[in-house]
Amino acid sequence: MFQTQSAPPPRPHPSLIEAEVSAALEDNRITLAFQPVVLGADTAMVAFHEGLLRLRRPHGGLVSAGAFMPAVEDRPLGRQLDVRALQLGLAELGRRPTLRLAVNATPQSLRTPQWWHALTTGLAAAPDLAERLIVEVTECSRLTTPDMPAIFDRLRGLGLSLALDDFGAGSTCFSTLRALRFDILKIDGQYSRDVERDRDNQVLFDALLGLARHFDLLTVAESVESHAQAAYLASRGVDCLQGYAFGRPGPRPSWPIAPSVPCSLGTPLAR
Repeated sequence: MFQTQSAPPPRPHPSLIEAEVSAALEDNRITLAFQPVVLGADTAMVAFHEGLLRLRRPHGGLVSAGAFMPAVEDRPLGRQLDVRALQLGLAELGRRPTLRLAVNATPQSLRTPQWWHALTTGLAAAPDLAERLIVEVTECSRLTTPDMPAIFDRLRGLGLSLALDDFGAGSTCFSTLRALRFDILKIDGQYSRDVERDRDNQVLFDALLGLARHFDLLTVAESVESHAQAAYLASRGVDCLQGYAFGRPGPRPSWPIAPSVPCSLGTPLAR
């Protein structure tokens, strides 16, 4: 007799997700979880953290961004979430003077007055935070629009660093690396998967690593889930590693911070 598998639970309707996100924003139930990014050469040391959005439900429990961002990222709520993430990140930097933190923002948000107001207001109160702030932008076709180089120049002029997230997963053409002059390249986790024994991923990862080196970018391998992966990637010269092998996102930044990493990541780590 054939066994039938139970169907996965239905996904909430986008309008229900929007209502929950809107209520969480109004009630200050949007928060950050912090995941460490460690040095490839010394995985006991943290180079910086990434602040990841979480939604706290009224009666407990945290919801990761992957459960709600796809439904709202192209809507005004997506812009509001990016603003809140930036505000929370700046507040955390103010509380922890040795913290370096990456905060995510979509290209759409970088075009809005609300996001820029949050950034300039926060830095006006504490200008020194800029050198410890990393704005992490997800790879997508919207980065290729003609206005992006000027936006990135403005961000860089404030003294903060710029990271390209999930490189190799989306539609950004390689020329974007030259046009936008990122400081940090985060290589999508699909290329880290089984990389210690998958020859195809080894070749692909080395190709992306070569691009990063050409443009003098600090490199981060994403989704590193085993120490075997980490050892292989470190042997290839990856600057930093991020993944469950070194820490899941948590309510507080983990320690220690690597003293060898300059406060401003505009100059990549010495290799």
